[in-house]
Amino acid sequence: MQSQKITLPKTVTRKWHQVDVSKTTMGRVASEIANFLRGKHKRDFTPHMDMGDFVVAVNVDKLKFSGRKIDQKKYFRHSGYLGGIKEMALKDLLKRDPEEVLKKAVFSMIDDIKFRKKIMSRLKIVKGDKHNYSIDKN
Repeated sequence: MQSQKITLPKTVTRKWHQVDVSKTTMGRVASEIANFLRGKHKRDFTPHMDMGDFVVAVNVDKLKFSGRKIDQKKYFRHSGYLGGIKEMALKDLLKRDPEEVLKKAVFSMIDDIKFRKKIMSRLKIVKGDKHNYSIDKN
């Protein structure tokens, strides 16, 4: 039985993508951003390599949610001490820091791999629609 030949890309070319967050719900936007950051939209995607592109998310202050998530969704964190669990409602976090809501959603949609933080560093989040990043026109 003959094994398949795997060709690894010699160079990784990174493009810039702009995603308007205000058009669809947060989950759909976060999965689209995660695919761009990971590089799954590319033809020569290889799971163990960092092949993703840069993503600029605009209009983050206009995030949309379906259902009653704004009232019901809660974020939890733990200090490590007994009884040290902290919770924050989504509506409170949206008021304080809407960028953090999108970051948490995208971070959880990327596989738990050793270069996940490096992948997340290519995500640029902007309130409003004005930014200084150069977007590739395809």
